[in-house]
Amino acid sequence: MNSQSIISLTAIVLAAVNTPQYATAAEYPTRPIRLIVTNAPGSGVDILTRLVAVRLAAQLGQQVVVDNRPGAGSALGMELGKNAAPDGYTLVSAPTAALAVAPWIHQKQPADVINAYEFISLFAVTPNILAVQTALPIKTVGDLITYSKTRQQTNMASAGPGSQSHLTGALLASMGRFPALHVPYKSGGASVAAVVAGESHWTMTPAPAVWSLVKSGRLRALGHSLSKRSALLGDLPTIAETIPGYDYSGWNGLIAPRHTPKKILEQLRAALLQVLAHADLQEAMAEQATEVTTNTPEEFRQLVRNELLKYGDVVKSVGLKAD
Repeated sequence: MNSQSIISLTAIVLAAVNTPQYATAAEYPTRPIRLIVTNAPGSGVDILTRLVAVRLAAQLGQQVVVDNRPGAGSALGMELGKNAAPDGYTLVSAPTAALAVAPWIHQKQPADVINAYEFISLFAVTPNILAVQTALPIKTVGDLITYSKTRQQTNMASAGPGSQSHLTGALLASMGRFPALHVPYKSGGASVAAVVAGESHWTMTPAPAVWSLVKSGRLRALGHSLSKRSALLGDLPTIAETIPGYDYSGWNGLIAPRHTPKKILEQLRAALLQVLAHADLQEAMAEQATEVTTNTPEEFRQLVRNELLKYGDVVKSVGLKAD
């Protein structure tokens, strides 16, 4: 073999070694799957994602490892997901805040999020719950408005600047025309704990993060963000009954890095739909005051387009900034 042939063969071998070896759809999955959660442990998004992850693992025959990466209003986890290898072994559980709110705060071109990921399906739609300390003499949304005006302001706990609880809470105060001091915490769990402990007066947060505390009497729910009353929430009134037009609930979906092979995406979607069809998961979601919801990849993408427009207006109206 001449020297030129040796050089050529060496180049071929090195190229093979250094080229990412992505699993084919026929082989997938052959190792554990990383599922990034853009929120902290104990948050509503985390609770719902773990309900899905354990069942998805059984369906796929591989571990689905939840990796909590909170920070920057969901932007940190989203960036990690976007830059991961597009091989089906990194997925993201993406909530409203990550796909429709954070882009307005952390990206120069918010609409770029539409083409930065592969959309698989929604898996949950969740109302936000307005919850207050039980020690306060506040029983209704109207009471909160009156109390806040009388005291000159109340403290509103959130999961941090740009989080869904920040946006929906700021919007509530703005539309209800009452003063509130934003008190950001490092996570949804921490903000809810602050209200339970009496550090902050109230929070507006996804139902899974507070519903068990409401049912156990450790927090008092005043209303929810759906446009009409829901059997999942008993006789809890809508906030819109007091503040007309308030309708800002959340959703959660599964996405993957851009260019993940279509066959793998289809396999993941099929597994997810099978999991979501199980009665035990639907019951577990209902316990968290959440409805199981699915859509097609293009419907999911269109939802994000619509929600970006909706929340862009909200971000501007309340002057939301990453502080």
